[in-house]
Amino acid sequence: MNEKISLKEKVGYGLGDAASSMFWKIFSMYLMFFYTDVFGLAPAVVGTMFLVTRIWDSCFDPLVGIIADRTKTRWGKFRPYLLWTAIPFALIGILTFYTPDFDEKGKIIYAYVTYSLMMMVYSIINVPYASLLGVMSSDRKERTTLSSYRMVFAFGGSLLALWLIEPLVTHFGGSLNSKTGWLYTIIVFGVITTLFFWACFFLTKERVEPINDEKPNLKEDLNDLLKNKPWWILLGAGVGALIFNSIRDGAAVYYFKYYVSSTVNYSFTLFGENFAMTPTSLYLVLGQAANIIGVIIATPIANKIGKKNTFFGAMTLAAILSVVFYFFGKGDVVLIMAFQVLISICAGCVFPLIWSMYADSADYSEWKQGRRATGLIFSASSMSQKFGWTIGGAATGWLLGYYGFQANIEQTAVTQHGIQLMLSLLPAVAAVLSVVFILFYPLTESKLQTIEEELNTKRNLIK
Repeated sequence: MNEKISLKEKVGYGLGDAASSMFWKIFSMYLMFFYTDVFGLAPAVVGTMFLVTRIWDSCFDPLVGIIADRTKTRWGKFRPYLLWTAIPFALIGILTFYTPDFDEKGKIIYAYVTYSLMMMVYSIINVPYASLLGVMSSDRKERTTLSSYRMVFAFGGSLLALWLIEPLVTHFGGSLNSKTGWLYTIIVFGVITTLFFWACFFLTKERVEPINDEKPNLKEDLNDLLKNKPWWILLGAGVGALIFNSIRDGAAVYYFKYYVSSTVNYSFTLFGENFAMTPTSLYLVLGQAANIIGVIIATPIANKIGKKNTFFGAMTLAAILSVVFYFFGKGDVVLIMAFQVLISICAGCVFPLIWSMYADSADYSEWKQGRRATGLIFSASSMSQKFGWTIGGAATGWLLGYYGFQANIEQTAVTQHGIQLMLSLLPAVAAVLSVVFILFYPLTESKLQTIEEELNTKRNLIK
């Protein structure tokens, strides 16, 4: 049951999240900006749309998990969704970044429809992908390694997206406000994500079988989830971490365009073409590169001091650094970039841990209740993650509206100060919330070893 996962399969699994993360990062970093400065909607309207559509999408995740748990094909339960949904994922992403020639009401309706569809298709492919981690191996350390590969590739995909997004939009359209530039750029990323999802499908394998072969019972699955104390604690910690990241991500473009206002560009050559990287792009790329460092160091640190302690230390440090970030002025570009690296290393440590810990909570549920519902647990976990992203994304729009933001004009001192808070003190509050929850997480390394040994014994007995 503890079959060693090959490097090829680890890379294949990672490519799935590289694909998802390209669109996820574009959404979290640029979609608010696209809707306000390109599409032409008011920030408060966009914030409300994010809240409404993402709440629905968050509730949709468990439905996908329930269906995936009951899927039976020659390829397994979860892998087929990578094959079936890759093309719809790309096509709806392209439609999301298309700007139709409608009036304001028509644009709002179009945005609601396309964004809702995008979030639904994201769930249909991403919930089974996340659940795949729970059935590729039963070894908790192997799963932490797989989760680290996933996060390295996730942040690698995000890094590629953030490195290329502004240069490509400018290349295709002439400026960052170009409708055509955004459309063609997303087409490029749509092709890449399709190929990556298909590679993940072909290179991975499902191995872990439940110890109880009973037909899945939804009522009992939900009852088991409600009794899963470690999962509930991870839900709170995950929501806090996502709010922390989504507010910082969503406000970053505004921070540089309207607060720092630096005009220095950094040039590079790609395919014989010269591209200019703005300070915003550099800030975001540095963050993603630092996230990868955090992912890489998370596994050895967690193996030494435990997942819970690593999570606690990373989020505590992120909160402290975010408070210090508040005191940087417009001219402190070097310090801003340096602290972006430090904060992003802390954030990078957290995400491979939390998904590995969700897999541990699935083992805990099976050990405690005698039944396994991997898809439901991971979909409910994905729901909680999206809920955190929902709160953070909606709060970004509402806060911009509250502080008096208006697109494409010079901002008032009050608005600039509000944007400054959204990169520092407000995310720090969310980080502290995450720390408080993780303090109560009960699955120590010794407890997990006992659970793993007992489950493996039961699986060997039914072979």
